[in-house]
Amino acid sequence: MDRNWWKESVVYQIYPRSFCDSNGDGIGDLNGITGKLDYLKELGIDVIWLSPVYQSPNDDNGYDISDYRKIMAEFGTMEDYDRMLSRAHELGIKIMMDLVVNHTSDEHPWFVESRKSEDNEYRDYYIWRDGKEGKEPNNWGSCFGGSAWKYDEKTDQYYLHLFSEKQPDLNWENPKVRESVFDMMTWWCEKGIDGFRMDVISLISKTPGLPDGALGKSGYGEFASSCANGPRVHEYLQEMNREVLSKYDLITVGECSGVTVEEAMKYASSSGKELNMVFQFEHMDLDGGESFKWNHEKILLTELKKIMSKWQTGLAGKAWNSLYWCNHDQPRMLSRMGNDDPKYREVSAKMLATCLHMMQGTPYVYQGEELGMTNYPFTSLDEFRDIESIHAYRELTEKGIVSPEDMFDYISYKGRDNARTPMQWDDGPQAGFTTGTPWIPVNPNYKEIYAKEQMERETSVFHYYKKLIRLRKEHEIIVYGDYKLLMPDSEELYVYLRSYQGEKLLVMCNYTAREIAFRIPEELQGRTGEVLISNYDRDRTGMEDAGQETLLRSYEAAAVLYQ
Repeated sequence: MDRNWWKESVVYQIYPRSFCDSNGDGIGDLNGITGKLDYLKELGIDVIWLSPVYQSPNDDNGYDISDYRKIMAEFGTMEDYDRMLSRAHELGIKIMMDLVVNHTSDEHPWFVESRKSEDNEYRDYYIWRDGKEGKEPNNWGSCFGGSAWKYDEKTDQYYLHLFSEKQPDLNWENPKVRESVFDMMTWWCEKGIDGFRMDVISLISKTPGLPDGALGKSGYGEFASSCANGPRVHEYLQEMNREVLSKYDLITVGECSGVTVEEAMKYASSSGKELNMVFQFEHMDLDGGESFKWNHEKILLTELKKIMSKWQTGLAGKAWNSLYWCNHDQPRMLSRMGNDDPKYREVSAKMLATCLHMMQGTPYVYQGEELGMTNYPFTSLDEFRDIESIHAYRELTEKGIVSPEDMFDYISYKGRDNARTPMQWDDGPQAGFTTGTPWIPVNPNYKEIYAKEQMERETSVFHYYKKLIRLRKEHEIIVYGDYKLLMPDSEELYVYLRSYQGEKLLVMCNYTAREIAFRIPEELQGRTGEVLISNYDRDRTGMEDAGQETLLRSYEAAAVLYQ
């Protein structure tokens, strides 16, 4: 297997609006990030994935970009950005930018020109169509509710927006669009950035004719069958690689909804013609069901193991995995798959971290995950800021599909705002995030969960993450070892075995509050195990003899190396 620095790295995602506010306006900013880089250096991460900081009207929290070469005023200036980039590099930390090029803002100059007339030179930068029988060009629904088409009176046509109506989709079939995007990417690379996380990049190629999709409960058709992993997506990404990516030493990851293992092998092939890795969503969609995501379902451990193992073995030696539990679009995994009750919160957070970070792939840590931050206890619709949650609530309740009480419960549990509450730095006002009024409420549990206390306490979740990150740099088996799932039918234990150059690494995770007996695999017969990490300070006792039974306590995790 080829060795690469990005395979051996740990990435930390920063959601700038919620990370640290330096000027008291209630909104996190670039200078706030710069001031916390020493904290990230202490944690030990290698790369920061920076969610969008470009100029934007902020309809979808920065994922609607009006100028790719300017910084959103709320976040600071380009000088602030350059200072942050320089300081990060001084500390040995790389910066990966969020690249949002499936769509722009409707306030981007390209779209402002595009909508002026049908013969404008920028008209074909976007996807415009005539209506059909007085209705939209097809039946597609938007990700944020309602139709995926917006009527424009001036030219009597509709434009496509798979997300908000203020996020018109770019027409990647137009060579000038691709040239403009590649030019912008080169500009950032020349500035010295270290990579790109590519937002919904699997959607940039649409099936010609834009056929209707199967109808869903909302009354609209799905677009995924015509947009996700479309007919020319690999052609476009190979062109991007030739024109930009191959000319720099970058880390690249594509957000690829609807991707399969087979498709991922094309995106992230070890041949290096497209991207380094992809974000897949199969494990995140396990509790989706027929209602997309708006429910209170729980993820079955057997199903989680099946999906994670499929990706571990399916890409082995052929492509590279990205490993994540949390990001800005997901609720907190500790509240979703672990146990956020104060009695179990820390041990459960450590167990989830162990399970993920001992797998093959590049791990991603989302801000606050290293502290064991939890979902927010919403009590009112007024506390929500996320366009997806608000639109879904209105659409599904107004149509009588879901009761207001149930829908509030669903968006409270699964809504994206759970991940977007301010980072909890200390136990002072507003958790040390701001001296002003935060743009979104601070989780009231910040008095118990905050960075300052955890940095000072050796048994904290923070120090546990710090050790996990350090172990990846000390043991090649964690990065490059093969993966084998054990006990696939257990609904309590997630156990797997890594193998590399004669070494074995046994990873055991108890996903329950119960004590569960576990027998050391016979294939480790005669080997002495060294506990690399355990959330119960487990020593080597009871881990040495194959076939011997050991007891895994509530949410216990341990990784044991056999030479």
